[in-house]
Amino acid sequence: MIVRQFLQWLRTAPAGERADATSALARAYLYSDMSNEDHVACEGAMIMLLDDSSPLVRLALAETLASSELAPPAIIHALSADQHEIAGPVLRRSPLLLDADLVEHVATGGPAVQAAIACRAQLPRSVAAAIAEVGSAEACLILLENPDADIATLSVGRIVHRFGHLAAIRETLLEWEELPAAMRQALVIKLSETLAGFVVARDWLGADRAQRVAREACERATVTLAAETPFHEVRPLIRHLRETGQLNAGLMLRALLSGNLTMFEEAMADLSGLPHSRVVGLIHDKGSSGFRALYEKAGLPATAFPAFGEAVTALQEDYVSLEPGGAARLRRRMVERVLTRCETMEQAESEPLLMLLRRFATEAAREEARVFCEELVDGIVPSLDDRLVA
Repeated sequence: MIVRQFLQWLRTAPAGERADATSALARAYLYSDMSNEDHVACEGAMIMLLDDSSPLVRLALAETLASSELAPPAIIHALSADQHEIAGPVLRRSPLLLDADLVEHVATGGPAVQAAIACRAQLPRSVAAAIAEVGSAEACLILLENPDADIATLSVGRIVHRFGHLAAIRETLLEWEELPAAMRQALVIKLSETLAGFVVARDWLGADRAQRVAREACERATVTLAAETPFHEVRPLIRHLRETGQLNAGLMLRALLSGNLTMFEEAMADLSGLPHSRVVGLIHDKGSSGFRALYEKAGLPATAFPAFGEAVTALQEDYVSLEPGGAARLRRRMVERVLTRCETMEQAESEPLLMLLRRFATEAAREEARVFCEELVDGIVPSLDDRLVA
């Protein structure tokens, strides 16, 4: 009997030869036309080989049986629990492992085990969720790069929360066209926190100033993101900003002074609890009483109302159409008009607002100058006077 001779030979054969013979035995089990007696004996020999002292033997068994539906389930399960070099081929390819088996391996295995599972073809949503929840950064990156993985939006959010500060994961996610705007904004926050921590650690900026610069950069990026986001995704973005404490008067004023009405209207609707159509009507109502009532219902600070009111008036007068640029950056003339209006307020209550508006004015002037110079170099702006005509 061939299997008996094989078992006798195993007792004295070196590890390398045992591994080659094990691979041949496993292929014979899968593909040869054996008698039932030889088939049973062959399976028993492979089960015995699970206890071989050499990992080369067990690895040969794993690589040969990993992809087959005809492999003995007991052997596959034993190999999947072996050291990660041996378990890897089985965890990556075996069709005999249940979703529950894979989830358990993700929970109890190390990074190498999690990475092997993350690259499986047709990875089910439940396993992807387990990797997103407890997997290593490497496993999560492999999961995101796996085109066959079924990844729920909630799982993507967990990866953003856990590893959004890592450049490789952040860049991979930002390349996803279907990535929700709220998660893109969360990645912006992760990046700003990382950069702020970096410059503080290098003593390039003080902690307070670094945080302010990072916050302002996030607000600029958020308004830009909202301007480029499809309408149906703006409300979820606003909800995310509110839940994370970012939907404040400063951000909303920036959106309004950038001419981003969609973002401003959705924010006011979310804060006030009124229907979107009602909010639009109150904002565009020529009288000031309707907008003031909406503003108060939204819970925004009373000291900032003059700035919002003047900006809304400018929009009603189509003032914003006089300026170039989309709804992603501050409009210089609108900012200066609002700043002029607010400078007439009492100094004590208007000082924080004036400081914000002056920063906006500086930012708008620098951005306008940058765009003008780029266009002038490209030969598409005839003169500065033509650009400044109101």
